[in-house]
Amino acid sequence: MNIMLIDDDEAIRDMLQDIIEDYELGTVVASLPSAAKLTTAELVARHIDLLIIDMLMPDCDGIDSVRRFHDFPGKIIMISQVDSKDLIGKAYESGVYSYITKPLNRNEIVSVLRSVEEYIRLERFAHTLQSTLQTTLNPAVAVAPAKEVTPQQKAASLLKELGVAGTAGYDDLLEIIAYLQAHHKSSTFPSLKKIFTAIAEEHAAENIQKEAKTIEQRLRRAVFQAMVSTASMGVVDYTNPKFEEYAPFYFDYAEVCSIMRTIQQNEKPQISKVHINIKKFIQALYAASLEP
Repeated sequence: MNIMLIDDDEAIRDMLQDIIEDYELGTVVASLPSAAKLTTAELVARHIDLLIIDMLMPDCDGIDSVRRFHDFPGKIIMISQVDSKDLIGKAYESGVYSYITKPLNRNEIVSVLRSVEEYIRLERFAHTLQSTLQTTLNPAVAVAPAKEVTPQQKAASLLKELGVAGTAGYDDLLEIIAYLQAHHKSSTFPSLKKIFTAIAEEHAAENIQKEAKTIEQRLRRAVFQAMVSTASMGVVDYTNPKFEEYAPFYFDYAEVCSIMRTIQQNEKPQISKVHINIKKFIQALYAASLEP
């Protein structure tokens, strides 16, 4: 992901670049003090995927600049010390993907940039798929109906939105969804012990109980990561529809709010201080994976 930083405060740009490099969130192609002379053509020519721009700069207005870039195909994140709901609303109306208030919070930045990266990846995949279909399908032949999405595929998409893709428990969760789809037929949801044992047996582990415990530990960390990602989403925008849907559906809402307060205090959430309801998460993920 190619990133351009624009802020008249060099210290802010340096901080953002350090975070991006430390967490391998992309490549900072350019770091500029102003957007006054920047054009959409230049952004496209430099293959910028993400533009991070300050709202208020001495020689230009961030919102006006974003409106100038209305043809820019990439995503834009706006940063500012201003927390006025009216101005934040105007920022979103101008076309920004997300809005981050200063002082900058490392966890929030990491979460938002990972969300942007995943969104861009999915957009590119959809575009590639669409282009492939357009070039391979014979226009004279009736187009076949779209292939039905499986529960596992739906779960994979949801886990990516929740920030779990790449975690150690990601594959375990997809295996659990497949297991439930194949074996869960009654109205009573199976116990976690039964589920973990079944997955451990599928792994052909020598020590089933030990493997089941290891799976539980991986899932605990994965669900914690999803909670932090969702809480960061709420810190950025409490009215975000996805936050409003995900926070109470997948987690204990009070725990998500607790993580939000931790992030707002510029502290790092700790898994040992959070109650993690793995069963609720799995039940919610399974229910959501079955939705059309």
